[in-house]
Amino acid sequence: MESIHPNRQVMAFIFILVLVHVWSEPTIRYSIMEETESGSFVARLAKDLGLKSGDLRTRSARVVSDDYKQRLLLDPETGDLLLREKLDREELCASVDPCVLHFQVSLEKPMQYYQGELLIQDINDHSPEFPDREMLLKIRENSQPGTLLPLNLAQDLDVGSNGLQEYTVNPNSHFHVLTRNNSEGRKYPELVQDRALDREEQAELSLTLTALDGGSPPRSGTAMVRILILDINDNAPEFVKTPYEVQVLESSPPDSEVLTVLAQDADAGNFGRVSYGLFQASDEVQQTFSINEITGEIRLKKGLDFEKIKSYHVKIEATDGGGLSGKGAVLIEVVDVNDNAPELTISSLTSSVPENAPETVISISRVGDRDSGENGKVICSIPETLPFILKSTFKNFYTLVTESPLDRESRAEYNITITVSDMGTPRLTTQHTITVQVSDINDNAPAFTQTSYTLFVQENNSPALHIGTISATDSDSGSNAHITYSLLPTHDSHLPITSLVSINAENGQLFALRALDYEALQSFEFLVGATDQGSPALSSQALVRVQVLDANDNVPFVLYPLQNASAPFTELLPKAAEPGYLVTKVVAVDRDSGQNAWLSFQLLKATEPGLFSVWAHNGEVRTSRLLSDRDAPKHRLLLLVKDNGDPPRSASVTLHVLLVDGFSQPYLPVLEVARDPAHDNENLLTLYLVIALASVSSLFLLSVLLFVGVRLCRRAQAASLAGCSAPERHFPGHLVDVSGAGTLSQSYQYEVCLTGDSGTGEFRFLNPMIPELLVQDSGRELKENLHGRESFVFS
Repeated sequence: MESIHPNRQVMAFIFILVLVHVWSEPTIRYSIMEETESGSFVARLAKDLGLKSGDLRTRSARVVSDDYKQRLLLDPETGDLLLREKLDREELCASVDPCVLHFQVSLEKPMQYYQGELLIQDINDHSPEFPDREMLLKIRENSQPGTLLPLNLAQDLDVGSNGLQEYTVNPNSHFHVLTRNNSEGRKYPELVQDRALDREEQAELSLTLTALDGGSPPRSGTAMVRILILDINDNAPEFVKTPYEVQVLESSPPDSEVLTVLAQDADAGNFGRVSYGLFQASDEVQQTFSINEITGEIRLKKGLDFEKIKSYHVKIEATDGGGLSGKGAVLIEVVDVNDNAPELTISSLTSSVPENAPETVISISRVGDRDSGENGKVICSIPETLPFILKSTFKNFYTLVTESPLDRESRAEYNITITVSDMGTPRLTTQHTITVQVSDINDNAPAFTQTSYTLFVQENNSPALHIGTISATDSDSGSNAHITYSLLPTHDSHLPITSLVSINAENGQLFALRALDYEALQSFEFLVGATDQGSPALSSQALVRVQVLDANDNVPFVLYPLQNASAPFTELLPKAAEPGYLVTKVVAVDRDSGQNAWLSFQLLKATEPGLFSVWAHNGEVRTSRLLSDRDAPKHRLLLLVKDNGDPPRSASVTLHVLLVDGFSQPYLPVLEVARDPAHDNENLLTLYLVIALASVSSLFLLSVLLFVGVRLCRRAQAASLAGCSAPERHFPGHLVDVSGAGTLSQSYQYEVCLTGDSGTGEFRFLNPMIPELLVQDSGRELKENLHGRESFVFS
């Protein structure tokens, strides 16, 4: 035998003390009239128990009747005790008075029981009834005044003052009636002879016997009493044994023989011939047994029920042909057989148990069997594979408790079958299945489907654009599995995450709060949290990376020649320039990246078509043929700078070219930029460009003057107009994307040739010599692109 855990011993002892306290509560008593309609008010139960009306619901109050039928109803809202059905006192208690319906009130948390009694008061709803509408009496003519003649009693189903109270007989000169009480407390009539009878004078008398009850108004029933005056018969029949005792199995079928009685009469002839009958039999006896008038054999008219009536006391009468009779009794004991299955009543039930709860009471059951002896002994059990224990606590009560804490994630529901078997032969069994839900506790944190998420969003997106969704799951249930999403604070104070993105707390959808700019912010990352609604709440987090995709949203910007100056920029072209002569180089940048920053150049319009050409990939403007005297001295070129985006974006460049005989001082353009107050608020970038271009121009002029002086000293008169030739060199024509910024910028080394006898030092040609510079970083300010990024080497 397994040892009982000390904690369980303590709990069992405490539980027994609680039950003893419960059963020691005083009995509550109420009364109600029979035939009261169902749903009628009985009592304010909550008030009588010293409880609030709401306590009945929170403590799961139940009302259970002792007869295993639910006749009472408890309203948990008002705390009132109501009738579930109309009660018939005669059906419930028959002749038992007072008629008391026993019930129990059970409360949970803490467990508490109250015994209750409902007194069912009788109303006068039945009239007295005689078993026969006519009674026949035979009396000897030599009977003396004062002779008592017992009559059949009337049956009144009511009790107390509403029951049968007295008998009366219509006025006559021969008899009056007395009301007597028999050994069972029933009132029966006795006819009393007032004077001597004379058969020759009157052979038969007819009387009306009336039975009255004590109701208000009283009810009555009548029967005719016929009195036959007989000749003298001086011996009455006598039973050979009285009382008779017999046992009958309750399973005996109808028409089964119970026993045979025998009475003897010492008279001869008709006065000695005996007939048998039931005497003063109740309705139940008459409906259950019959007696053969000739043989005295008693048989069953219907089946017996030990649980309803355990024994019968039957009075019998033997009457001879002379009208004399003898009385006897038969005691019939009903023997129980195992014909009732055990009954199981759940008086307290907990349908949901927290998964981490220790030993918890699931239900309190009351078992019983209407049979007796071994047939009424029961045993109660549940399957051994379940984590529950069934304990016998008090009398016929069993408590179902958890054996250990449960795990909802392993199993969320248990169907527990309680089996009750009796000890009879054959054994009868009753089963009842209880469904127990394992309620969830918050013991599992949300888990993201990915440890990190990478989302892509095109720049210049519309506000509130859905950019992606994160998802987490929680193996708990209910509110413990209801997940809310949130953005977690970032440690980078320069990254205002809450102004960039938002998250839908319910479904984890991420939205961009404003348009993103790839040129300002190419990527960023942040943490998101998933929190359940348990108590305490559990959470987890995941990393989200957002990559901003570049869009072609920036037009090319022309760095040289500057297009926003107040005066047009003019390039000088020697009239003696050879075909392919480099007039100038258009320098432009694009803030986009990738192919959106790949620039190409195109000549849209020229004063003299066919004179100039533009290299598509580097923006170099060159002559296409030799100049002639017919060519105009001043030319205007319109160039298009276009990126490679989809759709492409472009900017236009206007160039002014002035044909000169040589680079003499009078032909050098002097840039004078008038100060315009409207330009004071121009972008700093423009100011830096103007300063850079002015510096470059000054350096260029200084270099030219120095170069002219050196050449004049070295060559004197050795050079002619054609004495200096431009070196022929291959010019790179490939497309350049510098650091993803789209700046097509190259530096060249130029050789400047002047005429030897030119007093003014005019330029003859200007050719590129050596590519020097590639722009390294398009994200830097335009000021950095101009300062120190082009170097000219003169020789």
